[in-house]
Amino acid sequence: MPTPPILTPEQRAAALGKATAARQLRALIKAQVKSGDLTLDAVFLLAQSDQAIAKMRVAELLESVSGVGKVRAQSVMERLNISPTRRVQGLGSIQRRSLREEFSQPSSLRQGKLIVLSGPGGVGKSTIAKELRKRNEFWVSISATTREPRAQEVDGVDYYFYTEEEFDSAVKADLFLEWAQFAGARYGTARQPVEDALRLGKSVLLEIDIEGAKQVKAHAPQSLLVFLAPPTWEELVSRLEGRGTDSPERRTARLTLAQEELAQASFFDQSVINDDVERVVAHLIGLATQ
Repeated sequence: MPTPPILTPEQRAAALGKATAARQLRALIKAQVKSGDLTLDAVFLLAQSDQAIAKMRVAELLESVSGVGKVRAQSVMERLNISPTRRVQGLGSIQRRSLREEFSQPSSLRQGKLIVLSGPGGVGKSTIAKELRKRNEFWVSISATTREPRAQEVDGVDYYFYTEEEFDSAVKADLFLEWAQFAGARYGTARQPVEDALRLGKSVLLEIDIEGAKQVKAHAPQSLLVFLAPPTWEELVSRLEGRGTDSPERRTARLTLAQEELAQASFFDQSVINDDVERVVAHLIGLATQ
């Protein structure tokens, strides 16, 4: 059996202080859940950035819900196949969703708006999304993709870059709100972060392809689909042909696809011409506040 580390009095005091602060925070969280000031959704979101909350036992959290005692909490956890020792950080997406449905709580927060931005490749969707992310006006979803990163693209910032096997696993586990094949690669939007942000009253922007936008509309009819159109066909051609990462064959395929995508603009709730980034950004922010 390994010998425990010997701590100095200062180290021991610091460790005890940290443990005490964590217990106090968890007690505060449980009190707010009991009073209805904090939902399970909010706790799950807070746990992503706070280890003290992430390490809270799920049983303790459920028992703090108003009207729920140890017996019901234990029964629900058994039915959902959640270990009695499971901590919040160890919950899977399906388990979180099941708990949310089991212990649905009214929230005083305004439900956020779900806005889907789509359009042909090269029209400038990612530029608009980056501007909105800088201004913190929306919670902007980051898509997963199986394509190779382009120059200057960063994993977790521009996209989450998946292997084909990782993407297959996510599809089988129903982790995507939508996913589609596009230009030889697959793209998908993680379901759970979007649902959590909307429940917390944040407006969400999804920057996705047209087939993905249709899937979102089918699952979330309240979503607002915005088609981003180029000022002219000639300008779109210029943008696509200017991409140094595409082969001539790939550019030809993208132009053919862009023509097909432009023809689907009528499916969307709104169409906005991307002739000025600031104007488009202001328009989208206005839609979120209506």
